[in-house]
Amino acid sequence: MKKLALIVTIFVFLLAGCSGANSSSSKSKEKGSEKKRVALILPEKIGVNPFFQQMDEGAKKAGKEFNVDVKTIESTDQAAIEQNLRTAVAENYDLIITSSFESEDALKKVATENPNKQFAIIDTTVDLPNVRSVTFREQEAAYLLGAAAGLATKTNKVGMVVAIDAPLMKKWTGGFQEGLKATNPKAQFLVNYVGSFTDPAKAKELALLQASKGADFVAGASAVGDLGVFEAAKEKGFFTSGQDVDRTEVDPKHVVLSQLKGTDAAAYETIKDFAKGSYKAGVVSYGLKEDGVGLTYVTKESKSPLNPFVGQANIDKVKAIKDDIISGKVTVTDPLK
Repeated sequence: MKKLALIVTIFVFLLAGCSGANSSSSKSKEKGSEKKRVALILPEKIGVNPFFQQMDEGAKKAGKEFNVDVKTIESTDQAAIEQNLRTAVAENYDLIITSSFESEDALKKVATENPNKQFAIIDTTVDLPNVRSVTFREQEAAYLLGAAAGLATKTNKVGMVVAIDAPLMKKWTGGFQEGLKATNPKAQFLVNYVGSFTDPAKAKELALLQASKGADFVAGASAVGDLGVFEAAKEKGFFTSGQDVDRTEVDPKHVVLSQLKGTDAAAYETIKDFAKGSYKAGVVSYGLKEDGVGLTYVTKESKSPLNPFVGQANIDKVKAIKDDIISGKVTVTDPLK
């Protein structure tokens, strides 16, 4: 009887083992068919800067088209960026994307500590073997904006209100000045720095200062501060431009151009490559040729009618300049090289 009980026990044990193996195999199979998961960690809340809202839209579009689960995580401050990166690692996301120089230090730490995890950062460079850095040749779009300003100005004085005096921002100031001088060697370029990306009051003050010196066009390049530049333009009747997305809709009478940056395309293409198995670490650059940067009315149409200050004849000239940059006939200096 004891022998029979022992045989039955052994049989039940073996049966359970087989069942467990089948269950494990089934789970493994299910796991293999799971969607890939991507976390997009933004350095601030959506809605403050259209730059990040656009990125979120591009990521979600790619998620739908390529059957990838995409979760956007917003950060409230610098410390939250690192915490959100660590949380995404702990939750085992397959690809973790973040953005901008605010995230550089946090990503360097977390990516170094997790060499087998894949990361991407948009709009800056982190030189690590498991990070894709998506950069933009903003200087090419800034060249077009400067060229348009040089053609449109009636006072031969144009300005730019810039967020901070840092090497990165020379892609805006340098490209703009090159384009300005190419179309109007007599034009004077005025530039002032806000000292922040989030100070519309100071940006407005500087735009008014440039207008008082005779500038009839003042480009905004101060992120949230551009709202102050737009206010100044409306109050004093000069013309201005926005950044990243089409800001002419804010006030078509005064905001007459926008320098565009395809952060949506950057997020979309990164997730597309990952979904299709062609993701690679390293630096990827988007310029006019890749439709990563541009200028309203020149590379993209606008819902706003073209302002007479700019004029279609000048837009046609800038379109020709755009073609020359893409073909290599005109080379725009990269100030970071």
